[in-house]
Amino acid sequence: MPDIDIRVTGRAGRITLTRPKALNAMTYDMCMAIDAALRNWREDDAVDLVIMDAEGDKAFCAGGDIADLYATGIKGDFEYGRIFWRDEYRLNALIFEYPKPVVSFLQGFTMGGGVGIGCHGSHRIVGETSKIALPECSIGLIPDVGSTLMLALAPGRLGEYLGTTGHRMGPSDAIFAGFADHYIPIADWAALIEMLEASGNAKIIEKHATTPPESTLEQQQTVIDALFAGESLGDILNTLTRSDDAMANEALTLMGRNSPLSMACTVEALHRLRGPSLTLRKALELEYRYTYRAMEHGDFLEGIRAQIIEKDRNPRWLHADQAVPAVAVSKMLQPLGKNTLTFEETTGMKIGFIGLGNMGNPMAANLAKAGHEVTGFDMADVSVAGLTMAGSGAEAAANADIVITMLPNGKILRAVGDEIIPTMQPGAVWVDCSTVDVDSARAVADQAKEAGILAVDAPVSGGIGGAAAGTLTFMAGGSDTAFAKAAPLFDIMGQKAVHCGDSGAGQAAKICNNMILGVTMIATCEAFALADKLGLDRQKMFDVVSTSSGYSWTMNAYCPAPGVGPESPADNNYQPGFAAELMLKDLRLSQQAAESSDADTPMGQAATALYEQFVESEGGLGMDFSAMLPRFEKRGRG
Repeated sequence: MPDIDIRVTGRAGRITLTRPKALNAMTYDMCMAIDAALRNWREDDAVDLVIMDAEGDKAFCAGGDIADLYATGIKGDFEYGRIFWRDEYRLNALIFEYPKPVVSFLQGFTMGGGVGIGCHGSHRIVGETSKIALPECSIGLIPDVGSTLMLALAPGRLGEYLGTTGHRMGPSDAIFAGFADHYIPIADWAALIEMLEASGNAKIIEKHATTPPESTLEQQQTVIDALFAGESLGDILNTLTRSDDAMANEALTLMGRNSPLSMACTVEALHRLRGPSLTLRKALELEYRYTYRAMEHGDFLEGIRAQIIEKDRNPRWLHADQAVPAVAVSKMLQPLGKNTLTFEETTGMKIGFIGLGNMGNPMAANLAKAGHEVTGFDMADVSVAGLTMAGSGAEAAANADIVITMLPNGKILRAVGDEIIPTMQPGAVWVDCSTVDVDSARAVADQAKEAGILAVDAPVSGGIGGAAAGTLTFMAGGSDTAFAKAAPLFDIMGQKAVHCGDSGAGQAAKICNNMILGVTMIATCEAFALADKLGLDRQKMFDVVSTSSGYSWTMNAYCPAPGVGPESPADNNYQPGFAAELMLKDLRLSQQAAESSDADTPMGQAATALYEQFVESEGGLGMDFSAMLPRFEKRGRG
């Protein structure tokens, strides 16, 4: 085909992009041609390595050819773009996981889709003209093609900086940030390629590599880390606005051109991905959640119109004031169910799910939507879309690869363990997502281990909304092997999973986290009640506290004052997102643990006593735990 030259020369499979006038932008046909060649060469013993390069001096590949995406998208045909991204991302995974060396020569611009084919190989070579960038936020996308993997792994907060500003990295910066491996002057490339073709030996590359110029990003990292350390786009913008550093002003200028929704989702994606469970496939699957929705619900079509089609450089972004609600970010990154990005090797698991209440029901539904075979059981007469219902817990657990439980307390957990462990097959995994006492978690884990079953205690944070949206956080305890087997399911049901340690560590993390949550909510409610009596406007208080040292999750994300901050249960007459009686349960567990471990927790004790009084004597039963605010409003000092 005229846009790409694919051949075998000597011991090398050769892929050369041949669209220099279009900066070698990659079309769908080019993507599929590369995919086919790589799959053929993977099985060909005559091909020892793959070399990717491009014609022209200006660019290796300046991105994907997005004209067709726009043309179909404005007609309401979103499927073409979804297919393009799906197959492109599968190609990115193929390159990253390729069993033979893949050598790429990245002259000039390497951006967007060019990063996906040029920066996932085993040997990424840059020269003096190389400029690598991720400008996707300027057209209403997020950095994709697996680039969030490299951004999440980049030193410090370089990922947030590069992803939200689109900063162009020179060769030294690209090596420092993890997008390239070797600096070789471009004049030497042709001779090196000939040697690679003749020998099929990628090890010779190291002998030709030279020391690049000093990295500017490395010199600036301390400043970048300070400016981009916020947990959300809003936090980062607040820090940048208040800084008098020249770099802050430059960053604000670059970010002012970009889609606020894209930048907010970029920051959130990086925060979700960071951690020991990060893989390229996980990054690509999360990216696809955004790009799948980008035309229909995001800024992509408007970004292309303004930048490429009409070129007025005046996009009409969603959330143009740069105040992006957390719910908007969550909607763009929530699981896709049956449309989840999958890879050829991915197969469905047999899952037993026991406990289909307010939390278990949507969790099990998300697993079924992702293509897993889920058999469910609950003591109540319930049905869940996509599930086959069993007559008992033992029946649901029989022959399952993984059994998940979501149960009310430790006593019931132990009873369920007695029922299901004898029916589970050796090597299966039991993942308990209940919030129970640490002793019960460890007891059933020991019981499972004796039967040859892997056990993970993985209580969750995120509430009913997080269960439905697939944005839960899992705090997991258990062996490395058990956690690794459960990890793919955590990715479907949640946004983050932290392996906290051995059995019981997940429960320990959960009760410590929720003790902080309970104490902090009481303090937040007390402060609002005090502000009322001092005549301080609640909105003014929020504006001050949410951006200063009183910052907390209970203030910024779950504000207990109606009409202030993001929407929360306070705006729905305190109908529970997280019920006060559940907070009381968790606080009691924290104090039980504190007593058994001889820990001094006076604030935890005080919070437990207040929630006991609120739930059992003051009408708090069935209310959200943030309904402490009207309680304090009614009370005086005595």
